[in-house]
Amino acid sequence: MEKQGLIYGINGPVVTVKNTRAFSMMEMVYVGKQRLVGEVIGIAQDRTTIQVYEETTGLKPGEEVVGTGGPMDVCLGPGIIGNIFDGIERPLKSIKEQSGAFISRGCNVASLDENREWSVKMLIKNGDKVKPGDIYAECQETSVIKHKCMVPIGVSGEVKECKNDGDYRVNDVVALVKDESGQEYKLTLSQKWSIRRGRPVKKRLPPNIPLITGQRVIDTLFPVAKGGAAAIPGGFGTGKTMTQHQLAKWCDADIIVYIGCGERGNEMSQVLSEFSELIDPKSNKPMTERTVLIANTSNMPVAAREASIYTGITLAEYYRDMGYHVAIMADSTSRWAEALREISGRLEEMPAEEGFPAYLPSRLSEFYERAGRTQNLNGSEGSVTVIGAVSPQGSDFSEPVTQNTKRFTRCFWALDKSLAYARHYPAINWTLSYSEYFVDLDPWYAKRLGESFIRYRKKISAILHEESKLMEIVKLVGADVLPDDQKLIIETARVIRVGFLQQNAFHRDDTYVPLEKQKKMMRTILYLNRKARQLIKASVPISRIIETGLFDKLTKMKYDIPNDRLEMFDEYAADIDKAINGIIGK
Repeated sequence: MEKQGLIYGINGPVVTVKNTRAFSMMEMVYVGKQRLVGEVIGIAQDRTTIQVYEETTGLKPGEEVVGTGGPMDVCLGPGIIGNIFDGIERPLKSIKEQSGAFISRGCNVASLDENREWSVKMLIKNGDKVKPGDIYAECQETSVIKHKCMVPIGVSGEVKECKNDGDYRVNDVVALVKDESGQEYKLTLSQKWSIRRGRPVKKRLPPNIPLITGQRVIDTLFPVAKGGAAAIPGGFGTGKTMTQHQLAKWCDADIIVYIGCGERGNEMSQVLSEFSELIDPKSNKPMTERTVLIANTSNMPVAAREASIYTGITLAEYYRDMGYHVAIMADSTSRWAEALREISGRLEEMPAEEGFPAYLPSRLSEFYERAGRTQNLNGSEGSVTVIGAVSPQGSDFSEPVTQNTKRFTRCFWALDKSLAYARHYPAINWTLSYSEYFVDLDPWYAKRLGESFIRYRKKISAILHEESKLMEIVKLVGADVLPDDQKLIIETARVIRVGFLQQNAFHRDDTYVPLEKQKKMMRTILYLNRKARQLIKASVPISRIIETGLFDKLTKMKYDIPNDRLEMFDEYAADIDKAINGIIGK
C-alpha cells in the first residue's frame, strides 16, 4: 500500500507535508502530479520536510506526495561503464531521446538499459551455498571491463534454481536462492543500493601501494596511495580540471568515475567531448570503455548536485567490490558545499562560518571516509581513491570548505595562481602542498626503486625549500650579493622547477613519465649539483660552471630523453664529468 501525504508548503527545492506520519527518514518519495523525485530529510510531530531533486516550478499546495518505502538508491548492474548520468543516476542519453536537449521534469527513465541483452556466464550451480558478495555470474561489460554480478547484502542460502549460460537482460531472474528460514530470493543481473550508506567490506587494508600517475610532482614529491584521499584546491583558471583530466587518463586505476558537480555547462560539455575522443594509453581503446561520467551542471537542480557525489562514490564502491581499483575525480566539492548551504538556508537552519551549515565537516568526512583499499566480502582486493577539487573564492585557502577538506584528506595539492599564469603546469605549489602517505609508501618505493629514490626526493625537497628562503633575501637586496654556494642552490632549484616539476601534457614523452625515469632525472640533477658544489669549494666561480650550459641542458632532458631510452642518462653523467674536468684543467 502506497504511503501518501499532501503538499503544504514549497520553498525552492524544499517541500513540506503537514499532519502525516506516513513517511520515514531518508525515504525516497514522488512529489506532485509529475512525480518529481524527492527524499525525506526531516520529520517533526506535525510536519515532514522533503528535498526535491528536480525543478519545483509549477508545483502547488495540495498535490500528492507518494512514498516508496525505501531509501534514495541507485541501480547497480552492467551498463554503468561508458554511460553519462545526472546526479541521481538518470542516463542523460536516454533522457535526450525522450525529452530533447533539456531534461523535462518527472522524466522517468530506467538507470540501465532494460532491453539490452548481455552474454552471461553463470558461476554457480544448483545446490551451491552462497553468501553476500559472492560472484554468481559475469559478463563482458566493455572490451576492457568484465562485470561481476554479486549476491546482494542480506541474501544467503542454497541455490535452488540456476539458469544456464546465455543472453539475459538486467532484470531477468538468473537464479533462485532459499535461505535457512525457507524464504526465497530472486537473483537478477542488477541490484539496488542506498547512496548514503557505504557498502560493507571484510577488512580495510593499509594504504601502502601508491596510485601511479606519471606526473612527476605528484609521484615523487606528493604521492597519494590507492584507497587514499587527496584534495586539489585552486582558484579560477589554476588548472584543477586539467590536472584531473591527466590523472584520469594516466593513473593506474582500472576504472574512473568523473563527477562534474555544479560545474559550468560549457566546461562539462568539454569534458564529455574530450573523454569520448581520448584513447586509453593502456588498452588503446576509447577512455569511455572504463569511465563513468556523472554530469550535474550549475543550472541543474541544486538538490541533485548534493546527491551527485554520493551517487558517484556508490558506483565506485560497487566496482571496488568486484576487485577493481577505482579513482573518483570530484569536480568540485565546493559547488557541492554551496548546494548544502542553499538547502540549509531554505530549511532556516542556523548558519555557521560563511553561511555554511554546522554539519559541513561531518558531511565532508562521510564522503572522504568512504575511500579506502579493502579486502572485499568475496575475498578480492579493491580500492576507491578519492581526488576532490576545491574551488575557494579568490584562491583563499582559509575558507571553510578547504580547511575542513584538509582535515579528512592526507594529500593536499595546492594549485598556485601565479604558477598557472606563468604557464607552469601542473601548477602545484611545492611549498604549500604536502602528502602524509610517505610513511606508508616508502617501503614500496624502496623495494621497487631502491632507497636512493627516497634519498633523492628528500634532497630535491630540501633544495626547493632552501630556494624559497633565499628568494626572500633576493627580493630585498638582489641575487648578486649572495655567495656562490647559495647561487648554486637557486640555479639548481631552477632546473628542478623547469626541468622536473613542470610537465607538458601535450608532449609525447612528457605527458606520462615512468617512475624509473623520474628517479634518473633526480639523480642527474643532484649529480650536477654535487659536482658544482665541489668546484665552488675549490674557489671556482659559479659563472664558469653556468657557462658550460649544463644547467640549461638538464632543463631539456625531459624532452630529449625518450621514456624507452633511459640509458641516455649515463651519457648526461659523462657530459657533466667532461665539462667539470675541463674547468679543473683550465
